Amino acid sequence: MARLDELFRYLKTQDGSDLHLASGLRPYLRRRGALEPISGWEVLAPPALSTMLREIASEADWKDYQEGGDLDFAYSLPGVGRFRANYLAQENGPGAVFRLIPEKVKTVEDLGLPPAIEGLAHLKSGLVLVTGPTGSGKSTTLAAVIDRINATYEKHIVTIEDPVEFVHTNRRAVFSQREVGQDVPTFAAALKAAVRQDADVVLVGEMRDLETISLAITAAEMGALVFGTLHTNNAAKTIDRLVDAFPPEEQPQIRTTLAESIAGIVSQLLLPTANGQGRVAAFEILLRTPGLPNLIREGNTPMLISVIQGGRAQGMRLMDESLLDLVRSGRVAAQEAARRASDRTSFERQVGLAGKKSELGGLEG
Repeated sequence: MARLDELFRYLKTQDGSDLHLASGLRPYLRRRGALEPISGWEVLAPPALSTMLREIASEADWKDYQEGGDLDFAYSLPGVGRFRANYLAQENGPGAVFRLIPEKVKTVEDLGLPPAIEGLAHLKSGLVLVTGPTGSGKSTTLAAVIDRINATYEKHIVTIEDPVEFVHTNRRAVFSQREVGQDVPTFAAALKAAVRQDADVVLVGEMRDLETISLAITAAEMGALVFGTLHTNNAAKTIDRLVDAFPPEEQPQIRTTLAESIAGIVSQLLLPTANGQGRVAAFEILLRTPGLPNLIREGNTPMLISVIQGGRAQGMRLMDESLLDLVRSGRVAAQEAARRASDRTSFERQVGLAGKKSELGGLEG
């Protein structure tokens, strides 16, 4: 048994989400958003940590790590789960971060996702983006939406990931789950192939570069339902990020193409609950409306706020509105939500924090 397996089992029993290992430090786990040292373990010396990491990596992967200083792959431990592994080289020696991926895909009901997000599973085509910082639950949300498609429709679903995280079992849909670096050289190559493979639904684990973004937009334009992720905080920044990835002379055309293909943008954050016993998601949701394409073509992304505000009946919401609902329902502390608000001054006024001394010191408002 690999020595790391002991830490993986501990992570699972302690309801942790991530395991952090670094030369010169004790192992740490992330639980409910906070890092905690793991008791009973000594400081990890570089040679010892290197031996631990090598135990679960293939010879080819270990060679890549030794040569490049970075490595991403997935590791499965029966009865515990799958782990998304990232190895890194740093000044003091090797390091690694492992994300626990549950063996069972959580449903939209398990996660308590808003009906508007569940509705994305019933779209026939278009580009749907789920955005947010690392660790905000993007992959979990997308897995739940893909699971709903799998339970409802006879479709061919192609997932392109680095590495494959959630493993789906064929129900009504047929899956082709492809791992970048193992099954296909790049995201772009896999996207090109997906169009030829008669894919109805395509999941792009991360839209990292210009070619991948361009091909994802093209696939949506050609009639596929494409899901992708970006590390942006709201709908306006997401549109701008996509357009800015292209050279200036191509941006007008991309705005036109994007205007026709965007079907929805979900931005999400994970916050600790007020009782400290878990985490809860806050969402900003933009759905396609008749007026949305014109705003995108014109580059008038600041007006997206008005589109979202006018679409509440369809389930759209701004991030600050979602945060406010969490505070008013008692699920999240007001100070915690205020830190994440786009308009902090207005938010603090609405939750009664304006003028009060913050936990960080000083007067707010």
